[in-house]
Amino acid sequence: MKTIFVGPSLPDARDYAAPDIDFRPPACQGDVMRALADGATAIGIIDGQFAMAAPVWHKELLYALSNKVRVFGAASMGALRAAECAAFGMVGIGRIFEDFASCKRVDDADVALTYGPAELGYPATSLPLVNVQATLARMLQKQMVNATEYNLLNDAACQIFFKRRTWKAIAQAANMDFDRLKAVVDICWIDQKRLDALELIQAMQGDLAPAVDMEWQFNATPLFRKMYY
Repeated sequence: MKTIFVGPSLPDARDYAAPDIDFRPPACQGDVMRALADGATAIGIIDGQFAMAAPVWHKELLYALSNKVRVFGAASMGALRAAECAAFGMVGIGRIFEDFASCKRVDDADVALTYGPAELGYPATSLPLVNVQATLARMLQKQMVNATEYNLLNDAACQIFFKRRTWKAIAQAANMDFDRLKAVVDICWIDQKRLDALELIQAMQGDLAPAVDMEWQFNATPLFRKMYY
């Protein structure tokens, strides 16, 4: 069984995957262990919880890897964990992962956003910085903003707290006309998190290569044993 944890990065994930993939909501601490207990043989982390619940624990990812379960990460929390656990065999996918793995990005908040409930399709109520910056880069490439405007918009986006980051807030902070900005965004919008999530799903389709033998040994610490053994 292949299990993928996904939410606002790709609400319609089921439309792009084979029926043998088990989709679950954004991962929090303990969810990977639960998936392993349910028989998961490969795990993909796209989205994860971090505010109202403890985030998915590195230790449970290492436990999965030590048991030769393939673990993939992309787009959001998955990209963060993949960059942190790549040395132990976790497979990172997509541009966002590459940015964190290369230290081009260092702030977890770059992928953060607020969103509504699963029953409504995880509607986004704020913008993740990774999507804003991908869109601004295209706007500059298409010469729909000049370098000065690009820098003003990028600086504004970086300074706004992730829960309050919207195009209107960015326009106000950059002292730009919102209607003009919105018209350009409609042409140049890039949802980088969605693109990376789709790439992860594609990577997990079909038969997967066997997990490689680990050159490290999992350390079941007292806390881990207390929680899961």
